[in-house]
Amino acid sequence: MNIIQKIEFQIKENPILLYMKGEPNSPSCGFSAQAVQALSKCGEKFAYIDILKHPDIRHELPKYSNWPTFPQLWINGELVGGCSIILDMLESGQLKKMILNTIKDKKIE
Repeated sequence: MNIIQKIEFQIKENPILLYMKGEPNSPSCGFSAQAVQALSKCGEKFAYIDILKHPDIRHELPKYSNWPTFPQLWINGELVGGCSIILDMLESGQLKKMILNTIKDKKIE
């Protein structure tokens, strides 16, 4: 499996996936910390990939997603965006709605 296939598999297998610097309990950058806090406020579990431990993903994901920075939030196989988009969506209630719809759809399957 090459790195692009690995990224595609991770995105497909995890309905809510955050590519971030560090881990949720110890983020390595402020933007990743804010993204984790926003997701945590939505009350559902999410998967994460620490890009600092995976330099191949850190290098290839921005090209694959056409999004240059981290964190990157993916929901249902679609790139949602980075920290500022995540925070805007949290404030508007859109993030929680999107996550709840994802969880609801996943439980039905």
